[in-house]
Amino acid sequence: MVEHTLPATQAVVTLDVALPGIVWGWIITMNMWAKSIGTGVIFIGFYLLKKYPDTKDVTFLKMPLVIISLVFIHIFLLFTVLDLHQMFRFWHIFFYPHWTSAITVGAWIVTGLVGVLFLMAAAKFVKKDSLYDSLMPWAVILSIPVTLYTAGIMAEASARELWQMPTEMVQMILAATLTGSATLLLVGMNRFSDEVKRDLSVVLGLSAFAAFMLYMGELVFGPMKAEEVAAVLTYVQAGGEYSTMFWIGQTFAFIVPSVLVLLAVTSRAYTIMPLAAVSAIVGLWLVKHVWLIIPQLLPMS
Repeated sequence: MVEHTLPATQAVVTLDVALPGIVWGWIITMNMWAKSIGTGVIFIGFYLLKKYPDTKDVTFLKMPLVIISLVFIHIFLLFTVLDLHQMFRFWHIFFYPHWTSAITVGAWIVTGLVGVLFLMAAAKFVKKDSLYDSLMPWAVILSIPVTLYTAGIMAEASARELWQMPTEMVQMILAATLTGSATLLLVGMNRFSDEVKRDLSVVLGLSAFAAFMLYMGELVFGPMKAEEVAAVLTYVQAGGEYSTMFWIGQTFAFIVPSVLVLLAVTSRAYTIMPLAAVSAIVGLWLVKHVWLIIPQLLPMS
């Protein structure tokens, strides 16, 4: 941000020149996408383990969901560090914390979550299921702010007219439940009962439908709110630079899974659900990428 003071009025002038191109690119897309999977499997895994506590077709997930979560949260952390302008000063967040920063608060909470997940993995490895079960609620509690805090960072950015914190928080949660249910469907498709498959399919379908409605609401009503939003959304409207990618993402992430879930649940034919799961996971990356890029294309002066 360019900032200086006008001597005559002592007014602080900011953003009086165009932004220097795209600052947050595919690295941040990977960040958000991986985090959605990492926390999503915890949310959905907790739901399944609570609903089916004594079902072997579900309890086998205890170790896989922790491993998947750890892998994707570390992918999220890797891309977070890679995006930093001074990545080798990341340790300052822990030794010189600035508690009014969403990045600092998020980093500390993620560290706590990773610690809990490693303890859960150790508990399962030594067959201490009672310890695992007592740690699981803490993993869920910590996963909530980990999922949401990126919305705070986006709301502080120059594109805040489009990236409204309440809407972005809802989208972050829906992305987590979407990818969490999709991932666990892929992991347990050959072991789950039809009842479990139905539960996961419903979560996947409702998450996809709700997220799609939010994006369509932004697309239709957003321009009525602010001229900046109207200008940004021209990039995804007919003929826009990112129109094709936007609609491919919406189709794969939300429309295809919603339709396939409806077909699967009504016909009880869950063999098509792996296709819905893969479509949702891949499509979400495109959706997140487009929504991240388009506000940065608009000159701020």
